[in-house]
Amino acid sequence: MKRKEHNAKRAAWVARRGRVQRSLTGTNRPRVTVFRSAKHIYAQLVDVNGRTLATASSLQEGVVDGYTGNVEAAKKVGTAIAVAAKKNQIEEVVFNRNGFLYHGRVKALADAAREAGLKF
Repeated sequence: MKRKEHNAKRAAWVARRGRVQRSLTGTNRPRVTVFRSAKHIYAQLVDVNGRTLATASSLQEGVVDGYTGNVEAAKKVGTAIAVAAKKNQIEEVVFNRNGFLYHGRVKALADAAREAGLKF
């Protein structure tokens, strides 16, 4: 029974992810895509053509010290992705929460990116 529950949970996440991606189609700005796992958080800066311009994650050296699965780590990753966007002369982006609820670590990453200068 546990396997069936896991598949239903994943199917719901994939459906949410698809709805979010459909709502972002047609924008002419790069997007910041977030992926959250139990231990880490990842952010990618993707241009309109689907090419990855920059990445930041809690796995990278120098981004996060200590535990990587908390709000503080997400804030540091948000700041790092904003710095990477500035290096690519990008100021306005679209935030893709990738099917994850906008609270906790995902919200902390977005708020930190905004504080570091990204507009979305």
